Amino acid sequence: MNLRRDVFQAIADPTRRAILLMLAAQSMSAGAIAASFDSARSTVSRHIHILTECELVQQDQQGREIYYHLNPLKMKEVVDFIEPFRQMWEERFDKLEDIMKKQI
Repeated sequence: MNLRRDVFQAIADPTRRAILLMLAAQSMSAGAIAASFDSARSTVSRHIHILTECELVQQDQQGREIYYHLNPLKMKEVVDFIEPFRQMWEERFDKLEDIMKKQI
């Protein structure tokens, strides 16, 4: 059985989040991504591999080079899952703000 990695475990890592931010701006090769980090290239490649397994990142081969780019459909799935929680917390903070204003 081939199990996919969990998306939320993937985005929990700060290096992988940084890679996602970079790829949100433009497609990049693994070498260009690795050049932005102090880590070994193999370490960055492992991060890219995890993001690809989770389908957060897709790859396109152009000649001999592979370019990575963000998968907006998968990112939308993440946002859609998180949105109800964001709304709930905003409502709670609004209520707290109202309570604090009444105390003044």
